[in-house]
Amino acid sequence: MKILVTGGAGFIGSHFAERIIKTRPEDQVLMLDSLTYAGNLDNILPEVWNSPRFFFWHGSILDRTVVERLVAQSDAVVHFAAETHVDNSIHNYNTDDFVDTDVKGTQILLDAIRHNGVDRYIHISTSEVYGTALAHLMDEDHPLNPRSPYASAKCGGDRLVYSYVCTFQIPALIVRPFNNYGPRQHVEKLIPHVITQCLQDKSFQLHGTGKSSRDWLYVDDHVDALIMMLDAPIDKLKGEVINLATGIDTDIYTIALGILKLLGKPESLINWVADRPGQVDCHRGTCEKANRLLGWHPKTVFNEGLWKTVSWYEQNTEWWSRLRRKVMASGPLEELVAPSKKLNG
Repeated sequence: MKILVTGGAGFIGSHFAERIIKTRPEDQVLMLDSLTYAGNLDNILPEVWNSPRFFFWHGSILDRTVVERLVAQSDAVVHFAAETHVDNSIHNYNTDDFVDTDVKGTQILLDAIRHNGVDRYIHISTSEVYGTALAHLMDEDHPLNPRSPYASAKCGGDRLVYSYVCTFQIPALIVRPFNNYGPRQHVEKLIPHVITQCLQDKSFQLHGTGKSSRDWLYVDDHVDALIMMLDAPIDKLKGEVINLATGIDTDIYTIALGILKLLGKPESLINWVADRPGQVDCHRGTCEKANRLLGWHPKTVFNEGLWKTVSWYEQNTEWWSRLRRKVMASGPLEELVAPSKKLNG
């Protein structure tokens, strides 16, 4: 199949595209990414970029003409493109980017699917739409109580997809992954931020008491589930919401201590600051439905995944140093990206 991957130069999207190219020799990847500060062509490995089954389009999910063209060439769509950083949705002057990308961009993609048709559409939502856990384990029927502008925008896109399933019968399913981590995650996120600060012997901030906790999902386990969703009968998945979770939560202070220990750094690098507005106290999900519908369950225990992640950042200093320079760069984006691989047709 031809698989359109939106936001594919980001963290999870690049891992998904890599898995497709390396393990599914009859599939093609059509990647769309606008290469904002979070999109990074360094995430696309040379063996992926150079594959004759990989095509890259530098463009925006908000460009209706481009989106229509790409969807018309696709059999399946996996939609990662989003503004995802909670802190930016709180501290930026406005939240236009979040509403534009996460809601309007999703609507443009849905309209293209409605008019052109695809075999299946996998929408990557987020567990953040649930807000703070009201149950020991959050399932897919947990109330939607988003607590940040980011979470609200993702919730809007999530529910928009559901409405298109009900109204237009598009073959869509909604994935709500809990907090992802692993190699190639942007340095603005908690785990890579702490790791890269420690590698530079610099302090890092922890909010509040450090007891806010999340259910942490290793990126390879997330990709495993998406591959299963590509292969499962769509009639079994259409209209479903599926959590991807481990059922175990770990607080940010424990994570920070684990990273400090792995790197042999002192606890004095922690800089305690006031809690984040709209903080979610606890996220812990159940993957019972994913197991029942797909046979999926997470394989990576957190300590193993954390060790793999720390090791990767230790061994790839140039990758994250270049990313930091990109974020701080004031020059034109064109100086930082490679030429596009244009799509046929």
